[in-house]
Amino acid sequence: MQPSPVTANTSLPRYSVLLASATALAYEILLVRLFSISHWHHYAYMIISLALLGYGISGAFLALFQRRLQAHFSAAYLVNLVLFAAAMPLGYLLAGKSGFSPEEILWDPGQWARLAAIYLYLALPFLFVANAIGLALMQYRDNVGRIYAADLLGAGLGSLGIVALLFMVFPASALRLLTALGIGAAWLAVLELRMRPAALRVALPLAALLPVLLPTAWLEPAMSPYKGLSEALNISGTRVIEQHSSPLGLISVTEHTGIPLRHAPGLSLTASAGPPEQLGIFVDGDGPSAITAAGGDAAALAFLDQLTWALPYHLKRPGRVLILGAGGGSEVLQARQLGAGHIDAVELNPQIVTLVKDTYADFAGHLLDADNVRIFTAEARGFVSTTTDRYDLIQVALVDSFSASSAGLYALSESYLYTVEALQAYLSKLSADGYLAISRWIKMPSRDAPKLFATAITALEKLGIDDPQNRLALIRSWQTSTLLIKNGRFDAAELEALRRFCSARSFDVAYYPGIDAAEVNRFNVMAEPQLYLAARALLGPERERFLADYKFNLEPATDDKPYFFRFFTWRALPEIITLYGRGGVPLLDTGYLILAATLVQAVAASLVLILLPLWFLRRSAAPNAAGAQRWRVLVYFSALGLAFLFLEIAFIQKFILFLHHPLYAVAVVLTAFLLFAGAGSLYSQRLVKAHAGVTVAVAAITVASLVYVFALDRLFTPLAGLADSLRILVSVALIAPLAFFMGMPFPLGITRVGERTPNLIPWAWGINGCASVISAVLATLLAMHFGFTVVVLAAVILYGIAAASMPR
Repeated sequence: MQPSPVTANTSLPRYSVLLASATALAYEILLVRLFSISHWHHYAYMIISLALLGYGISGAFLALFQRRLQAHFSAAYLVNLVLFAAAMPLGYLLAGKSGFSPEEILWDPGQWARLAAIYLYLALPFLFVANAIGLALMQYRDNVGRIYAADLLGAGLGSLGIVALLFMVFPASALRLLTALGIGAAWLAVLELRMRPAALRVALPLAALLPVLLPTAWLEPAMSPYKGLSEALNISGTRVIEQHSSPLGLISVTEHTGIPLRHAPGLSLTASAGPPEQLGIFVDGDGPSAITAAGGDAAALAFLDQLTWALPYHLKRPGRVLILGAGGGSEVLQARQLGAGHIDAVELNPQIVTLVKDTYADFAGHLLDADNVRIFTAEARGFVSTTTDRYDLIQVALVDSFSASSAGLYALSESYLYTVEALQAYLSKLSADGYLAISRWIKMPSRDAPKLFATAITALEKLGIDDPQNRLALIRSWQTSTLLIKNGRFDAAELEALRRFCSARSFDVAYYPGIDAAEVNRFNVMAEPQLYLAARALLGPERERFLADYKFNLEPATDDKPYFFRFFTWRALPEIITLYGRGGVPLLDTGYLILAATLVQAVAASLVLILLPLWFLRRSAAPNAAGAQRWRVLVYFSALGLAFLFLEIAFIQKFILFLHHPLYAVAVVLTAFLLFAGAGSLYSQRLVKAHAGVTVAVAAITVASLVYVFALDRLFTPLAGLADSLRILVSVALIAPLAFFMGMPFPLGITRVGERTPNLIPWAWGINGCASVISAVLATLLAMHFGFTVVVLAAVILYGIAAASMPR
């Protein structure tokens, strides 16, 4: 093999690998943001998961052309880094111009071709960066640990950096910066490999300025016409007056000067008037929630008493109220209007708090500055777990949009608001005879309200309460339902007040202690009283049979399986098929099916990408690539690719509740995993000669994983009250030893392969990439059905399989 003619000294390209890896992972996270804005987040999940098969394509490409590429390593390495930088904006631009509309895929077969084109366009950047890193692993197989460490360290820095960057700039500007950083990685390669001509050292920094010239309109995500914001802008007089962006979402504020916004979900059909002037708030184009004008005219706010979640204020006037998910402040305004003594409101997104409290404070009547109102920027479960206050009413009202919820688009989303443990936590913060009120959208056939009812029953039973039927009440309007859980038994006066409240507003009672069948389904008439029938079945002796036979999955969500919005059951599939092409599929929950389809596509593509190089290698009849060795390589690197992400994904979920913020959990856990795995990879160089290196690493991973999966919750409980900074330090300290050992098996395996069968290194790289893509989707499916504990146990088994199949 001849060295590249453009290379004078092939020093180790660690810094260019580090920067390229950081840019690639940042680009992956940025794509999730961009596609969450333009489409729905679950389509973003599918598209980007499959685009990452670029890593698998790279393995096949390098396996087929490794001799030619290694003969001209420096040139091939540089070209792939330059192409990586160029493909980031170009691939996204082409994907945006493809005309793909996921909502139309149900009736337009041409959308499948457009979807395939998007896969191709978005796979290109990952193909080129994977080529560059794979080439470095092949060329420097005696220093695999250092190269792989640079790859992991870069990925860790990239995951943290993009989160920070998205707080400062809009996604389109972030894409420009990442393109420049990609060119920067190519420039570092020129310096590290001492490449000629010398003009490259000047040309590449100048080229890094080119992304600034890209028109913003080219890079801004084009929002789906089916999103709430797009539909609102079709209404005369509606315009966006302000936008803010962060990793939590793109916030758009709308003004409605023509046809006014009337956001009052489930408003009583007997209400004499609607809401006053409102501003809309859309997050990633989804919504709206509303900021309501509050100028002091109480009569203009009378509509707030015509909503289902006004019920608890009519049973007993609460002294202290906690609102979880304050949004635009409607529930806070309602609590003030209906006589609450003191109000604590919790909102996750600080930019929404700023809009209500500062930017539009005059419009909102300085709602959040009132003497009896306190606003907390926090995650709901985190706040509840740390507060020492007790409340007469805890209110959780419609924290997601109707359009996304009704189409099953949250099926892939973990939600810790509606788990059994969440309801137990809320109930523990109620005063004696206090109420927990949770409101959900009405969807047909019924699913949200029955599942929430089942969750409430389980939560009460786990608290040792043997009469949950005396502590529950459920009412509905034409669009919303409200479940009331009392910290005690309902008395006769409360039940009479409930009946009066519903009768005056034409709301239907679905359940309360002692309800008569003749009282249900009177105003907003259904073909049959589904909520009433579900409540009676769930409280009766046939609960398990009802859950097993129901059209949707109503199994209560738990912190280990936090998928409240997963309603799909396979027994509903025949009905979905019969609705294909008739516009009815969105009425069912398609998110789960999209996840399953993503897994099938990823497995099919991976088989092609893994078997094609294998066929080539067999035809080449290389004497040092024996069949047994090839199968060991296949099993070893497949197991590693699956296991690594299994643990990473599972422990991100485990730390969400401890860190009290999903963004903190993703940023801290992902960064810590990658950085300490990089340190482990670097240390693995010392174990190359030790045949037991992988065995020791796997044993350590097994012990740490099993200890954490069974002990973390007990450890987190006494530490939950620590300051944010201390909880982050504790999290990093806990992740460090596990991640350190997780960084060892891959470089040790590649080094072992390189000693006897170096022509299998690119194939091993591709196998690991394909397995990683499958792992992300498979882990979610396993967690939905069996929980994250099972995901961790599966990872431990996979690491054991890897240790047993270590290439010889």
